[in-house]
Amino acid sequence: MPMKAATDRLRVAVAAPLSEENCAVIERLEPRIELIRDQTLYPPMRHPADFSGDPSFRRTASQQDRYEEMLLSADALYGVPDLNPAALKRVAERNTSLRWVHTMAAGGGTQIKAADLTPDQLQRIAFTTSAGVHGAPLAEFAVFGVLAGAKDLPRLIQQQRSHSWTGRWVMRQVSDLTVLVIGLGGIGQQVARRLNALGASVIGCNRSGRSVDFVDRVIPAANIREALDEVDAIVISLPETDATVNLIGREVLSEVKPATTLVNVGRGTVVDESALLDALRSGRIGFAALDVFASEPLAADSPLWDEPGVLVSPHTAALSSREDQLIAELFAENATRLLDSRPMLNRVDTVDFY
Repeated sequence: MPMKAATDRLRVAVAAPLSEENCAVIERLEPRIELIRDQTLYPPMRHPADFSGDPSFRRTASQQDRYEEMLLSADALYGVPDLNPAALKRVAERNTSLRWVHTMAAGGGTQIKAADLTPDQLQRIAFTTSAGVHGAPLAEFAVFGVLAGAKDLPRLIQQQRSHSWTGRWVMRQVSDLTVLVIGLGGIGQQVARRLNALGASVIGCNRSGRSVDFVDRVIPAANIREALDEVDAIVISLPETDATVNLIGREVLSEVKPATTLVNVGRGTVVDESALLDALRSGRIGFAALDVFASEPLAADSPLWDEPGVLVSPHTAALSSREDQLIAELFAENATRLLDSRPMLNRVDTVDFY
């Protein structure tokens, strides 16, 4: 979308839960924002960054009317209304002055795609995400997963539970590992930096094959299978796009070295979970640390829960006590850029939606 000329004010409707403390952060960092909100219209947050809020929350008919009136009066939205793509579509259709929507998720492109907006709406409205805010905690979880695989965490847990003191065995050292990081955006780059600091050799994979700091070698995504026979661990930090769904499927998993560690902090749909189970049971994958799944919450009858070599994290690795504030600061920075007619951060590609 072409950037409009600089303007004096930006009327922003808060569409997602945002504390008054963080409202003040936005207003302090960008005084040209008119931040309209009504705290009675948002579901109470149960923990930091709980943008869906208490599921028992219901607006009265009068409250819903006030909520929608607020959204329809704004130039920009802080959050996708009720995290609901259909609600976003309604607002985009009715509010022809809407020019910017910021999503709370790093992978907010999925919500934008699901809204099924018209080409004119996608051209008129700038969409941005909170990518980068979650990079540090997700990178720590990724390193934790690589370490857990190297140190045989499932075996240690099983032996402790059975009170079994076995003979000693050699654990792998991270400094001896070669790790393939698939996806070198904000998260992948932070993963690479931390693994590099621990002495691991890092191979990166992105669409272009362009070099990235802290990565020893970068290969284009089309050549991913060329590196499989030399890596000891794979970290996935990819968004969901048509090109990434089931990217890590049977063909890829059949070519990895035995006992490879797999960590996914991107999107669950990138991994074919049925193929992953087969790879775990055949020993091709020795350990998998998964923070994301194709369908969430993970079904109670999913075999992943009970698979000995799997660590299940309920999509919580990105959460930090400062997430709300960091998103507010990012939003304020982008508001300044929009008002000053400068390129915004984390623009959603409305072709591939990432």
